[in-house]
Amino acid sequence: MIYKGNAIKYGDNVDTDVIIPARYLNTSDHKELAAHCMEDIDKSFVQRVKPGDIIVAGNNFGCGSSREHAPIAIKASGISLVIAKSFARIFYRNAINIGLAIVECPEAAQEIAEGSEIEADMDRGIIRCINTGREYSAPPFPDFIQKIISSGGLIQSVAKGIIT
Repeated sequence: MIYKGNAIKYGDNVDTDVIIPARYLNTSDHKELAAHCMEDIDKSFVQRVKPGDIIVAGNNFGCGSSREHAPIAIKASGISLVIAKSFARIFYRNAINIGLAIVECPEAAQEIAEGSEIEADMDRGIIRCINTGREYSAPPFPDFIQKIISSGGLIQSVAKGIIT
C-alpha cells in the first residue's frame, strides 16, 4: 500500500471534538461529515485538502470520545493516511475498522513540515519526505490490516469474505 500526498500538520492532543464537532453528529452522511472535518481547529482544512493528502500529527491524535464519525470525516475528506507520534487507542481501532490508514512514527511526525510531499510504502514500513529526501521507518501494516484497509473497512472485508 503506497500513499502519496502533501502533509497537513497538527500538534498534540487533537481530539475527536475538533476533528468533527458534536453539532454535526446527527448525520451519518460521509460527505456532510467531510464538509465539517477539522472546522473547529482549522477553518481552511476543507478548502485545502486534496485527495491523497496525509495528516501528520503529534501525540495522542484522536483523543476524546469514541465516536467513529471522526475517522470517517477524515477519510471522507480525502485524507489517505494519518501519521502521528501516537494515537488514542479507541481512535486507532475505529480508524482501522472504517478503513482509514494510520501509522505511528514519532520521528516522521516530528520532522515532516506542513505542505511537504510524502510517499509512504506501508507494505515495507518506509515513509519518505520528498522535499528533504529523508526516510523514516515505521511498522509495516500486518497482512490482515492491509486487507481491512484495502477493502474499505472491517464490515466490507467481512462482507466480501476477505477476512472471517
